[in-house]
Amino acid sequence: MIRNEREYRITKAQAKKFQQALAQLPKERPREKGVHPRLVKAQNDALQSQLQSLRQQINEYERLRRGGGKGLDVTSIEKLPQNLIRARIAAGLTQKELATRIGIKEQQVQRYEATNYASASLARVLQVARILGQQA
Repeated sequence: MIRNEREYRITKAQAKKFQQALAQLPKERPREKGVHPRLVKAQNDALQSQLQSLRQQINEYERLRRGGGKGLDVTSIEKLPQNLIRARIAAGLTQKELATRIGIKEQQVQRYEATNYASASLARVLQVARILGQQA
């Protein structure tokens, strides 16, 4: 999941590299180059799969940034960390802006999100949810 603009730029660059790698796969008969066709197909399939995953992440982040997210869904405690991140992005808040509203440093929000709020107290998670709920 893409959490911020930096990760967005990195993911877009990775997707471009995978596209370029796909374009460079042997187009002519692979046996003439000493490569088994199954190996070429496996490599192509792996690159396609990774590219598709990156594109899905990019599309989700862009949709959320445009405000295309639903409200904060708290029906599953397991999904709560990802939903907090999605809600922040959909609310148009950067990690820095959320940190300011909470009264902590941006790096702490980055750590919370990088670890899916594993180190955050329940009180902190509720505080973030309240702030993001007011944005929706």
